[in-house]
Amino acid sequence: MFGKLKTFYFSLFTFNLEAMSSHHIVREKQEPALYIHELAYFNEEHLGQLLEWSPTLIVLASEYEKVVSLGLKVDVVVGNLDVGVALQENMRIIPQQRNGMEDVMEFLVKEKYPAVNIISTLSSFDDLTCYLPAINLVLFTEQGKHYAIKNNFSIWKPAGTIFLIDIVAYFEADNLMQQDEGKFVVVEDGLVSFRFQAPYLFIGELL
Repeated sequence: MFGKLKTFYFSLFTFNLEAMSSHHIVREKQEPALYIHELAYFNEEHLGQLLEWSPTLIVLASEYEKVVSLGLKVDVVVGNLDVGVALQENMRIIPQQRNGMEDVMEFLVKEKYPAVNIISTLSSFDDLTCYLPAINLVLFTEQGKHYAIKNNFSIWKPAGTIFLIDIVAYFEADNLMQQDEGKFVVVEDGLVSFRFQAPYLFIGELL
């Protein structure tokens, strides 16, 4: 009732926590940066997958000590750290002038990063939509990954795959059936194709 893999592409990377250092990637920026806005109880295996290709690791100041306690090398901190907190070598600190999320997006766009993965407790794109023309981004929560697609986006999924879609605009999709409000299931193995008039549709997948 409601899918075509067109031009909007998001790289999601898989790996494990042993890949800690990101310095050789900082210059090349070939992988999406990783920004930890709120780590909360995010699954460590999923975190390891996002760190596999050694992205530039950016953290909000309030998350810094928790991230360092996991043995990770932080490249950039957003905001001021508490007095007495031990600083890692070669770490950059950028000021927090807004909500942290927007400060990071401004930084990444200015530095010409092509993509970013964000870990947060919220999947809202409310403050981020204006950045979508300049950078590809995926929001990760404990339950899922959320991203924006353009009209005629298609993706292959096995039957039973769940999509989380906040219905704020009319859309149609092939090979997809609504289960509950905001929850849709793939009917059979194959492409799921989306069609809509809005600039973007925001969809999520369960982790």
